[in-house]
Amino acid sequence: MIVFEFKAKGTKQQYQKIDEAIRRTQFIRNKCLRFWMDNHNVKPYDLNKYTAVLANEFDFADKLNSMARQGAAERTAFAIKRFFDNCQAKTPGKKGYPKFQKNNRSVEYKTSGWKLLEDRKHINFTDKCGIGQLKLIGTWDLHFYQIKQIKRVRIVKRSDGYYIQFCVDAERNIDINTTGKTIGLDVGLNSFYTDSQGDKIDNPRYLRKSEKSLKRLQKKVSRKNKGSNNRKKAINRLGRKHLQISRQHKDFAVKTALCVVRSNDLVAFEKLQVKNMVKNSKLAKSISDACWSLFTQWLEYFGKVYG
Repeated sequence: MIVFEFKAKGTKQQYQKIDEAIRRTQFIRNKCLRFWMDNHNVKPYDLNKYTAVLANEFDFADKLNSMARQGAAERTAFAIKRFFDNCQAKTPGKKGYPKFQKNNRSVEYKTSGWKLLEDRKHINFTDKCGIGQLKLIGTWDLHFYQIKQIKRVRIVKRSDGYYIQFCVDAERNIDINTTGKTIGLDVGLNSFYTDSQGDKIDNPRYLRKSEKSLKRLQKKVSRKNKGSNNRKKAINRLGRKHLQISRQHKDFAVKTALCVVRSNDLVAFEKLQVKNMVKNSKLAKSISDACWSLFTQWLEYFGKVYG
């Protein structure tokens, strides 16, 4: 499965309709979770059936596409399954008991409720939410794939706007050149990692470098009156800064992991329990800034892609 992301361009009214669809998704997801809590031996199929009951009971829930409602139920089922898997595996620490969502940021459609136009640069959402046609801004070319290969379409809300993600059922064709090299990695705080050859990669410390601007933006938020438009604008600017830092972390982790996997046939690294390590209040910020978990996730992903 390959995910292609585009930025969505629409009107202010369309963005409001997207927000309403996201809130409907959150409502259905939380209702399904309450249904699971109040009943015994609830299966994923039962949650899917319950979404139809919610659509008949609440008119605003009926406006959301049926498969989008089922997608919200699947999120609940996934959270429940992850909780039981952690319990069976005896994962140390908290097991991740499912919680009610307070700030959902996405709505997911499956194979209905949307239509991709012939130019593949516009998408029309056809359910009763009234989102309508949005322009896709991006460099990916969807002409290489058939419509039936698109299994899911997701609308994601971020601090800098709205994005459309296409989950395409396709395989990545990559030419693999063996190098005959083996490497071991040891991550750290002084250096991002040190390999078995003694080579080191500097830790970029994106969060540390942005601390002053984050404090300044946070002060501006605290000085605004609660509920005012100026406070909302200040919160948005703060969110954009956090989003920029997270993108810097992801960009560094992806490029570094790809370089390591391409340069070696076998990569060995220690699987760290970062959640437990950040409990150390003196090192928590530095550990989070190092983004070890993100780096190891991309190492595993590229390891599967490149075999």
